Amino acid sequence: MKAMILAAGEGRRMRPLTEHTPKPLLKIAGKPLLEHHILRLKSAGFNEVVINTAYLGQQIADFCGDGSQWGIRLWISSEGAPLETAGGIIEALNWLSPDPFLVVNGDVFTDFPFGNLRQLRLASGHGHLVLVSNPEHHPRGDFQLTGGKVCQISESASGGVNDSLTFSGIAVYDPHFFSGYARGKRPLKPLLDDAIEGERLSGEHFTGLWNDVGTPARFTALQQSVA
Repeated sequence: MKAMILAAGEGRRMRPLTEHTPKPLLKIAGKPLLEHHILRLKSAGFNEVVINTAYLGQQIADFCGDGSQWGIRLWISSEGAPLETAGGIIEALNWLSPDPFLVVNGDVFTDFPFGNLRQLRLASGHGHLVLVSNPEHHPRGDFQLTGGKVCQISESASGGVNDSLTFSGIAVYDPHFFSGYARGKRPLKPLLDDAIEGERLSGEHFTGLWNDVGTPARFTALQQSVA
C-alpha cells in the first residue's frame, strides 16, 4: 500500500509562522510535522510515499529529496496553485493507483497506528475514514459512525447533535473512489457526501493522540505538551 501526505495548503490561519515556512515543515519535538509522518509511515511498512505541494512547495521538495534519507521512495506532486484535498489526490492518482492507498493530512500530529490500515480490504470505489472525538475547536463534529459505516450527522428533536465525531484527516481510498471526477480544484467533502449516500464509506473511531495544528495557539500548546 502506498501513502500520500497532503502538504499543499497555505496555512493562512497559522500566520505569521507560515509566512516563510510551509506548515508541514514547522517543528514539533525537534522534527518537522512532515518528518514525523514519514518516520511513522516507514515504521508501519509504507515504503512509497507521495507528497503534494503548492505554497512554498520548493522548500518541501528540497527537504524531502527522493526519500532515500529515510529509506523510502518519495515523489512530489507539484500543483502550482493548491487544488484542495480531492483535487490534489486526483492529480496524484498516477503515482497512487492501482491499489487502495492511505492519505494523511500533513498538518496533524498523531500516534495513530498506520500499519493497521495496511490490512484493510476495500471494495471498488469505497473509502475508509479515521474519526476522532470532537476537539474543543470543533464541537459539532463532521460525521457519525453507525455499525462501522460513516453517516451524516443527525440532530435530535431539540436541535442537538448526538454522538458526532471529527474526521482526523487520515483515510484509505480505493482509486475508483475518485472515478468520474475531473482534475482541477476540488474539495473533498462533496465526494464524501456522495460516498455516504452510496453506502461506500466505512470508518473507525481512534481515541489516541491526535492534534490538528491549525492555529499558532494550538501549535504552541502542542509544542509544550510533547517537549
